[in-house]
Amino acid sequence: MANPAQKKATFKYRTRLAERGIVRFEVTAPDGDRALIRALAKRLSEQGQEAEDARAAIARVVITEPPKPGGILAALRRSPLVGADIDLSRPREDDRAVDI
Repeated sequence: MANPAQKKATFKYRTRLAERGIVRFEVTAPDGDRALIRALAKRLSEQGQEAEDARAAIARVVITEPPKPGGILAALRRSPLVGADIDLSRPREDDRAVDI
C-alpha cells in the first residue's frame, strides 16, 4: 500500500485533473496500441483546434447513426414474397388427449 505522502500526492494530482475537466478511466486494448491510445488521450485532453480536429475525425470513424425506426418493416416490404398471396393461416384444432 502507498504511504500517506504518496496518497496525498495522488489525491492532489487527481483533484487538479478534475479542476481541468479531465477524468481518469481504464480502456482495454491490444498491447501494441498502447502508445497510440496514450498519444490520442494526450491530444484529446489538450485545448485547441488540433484536439477538436482529432475528436471530429475519430467521431466520423467510430460513431454511427442509430438505426431508424421501422427498419424491419421496411425490409419485409422489400421482400420478393410481397404480393405472392401465400396462405399462412393454420387450422384451429381442439385440445388433444394426452396419456400421462
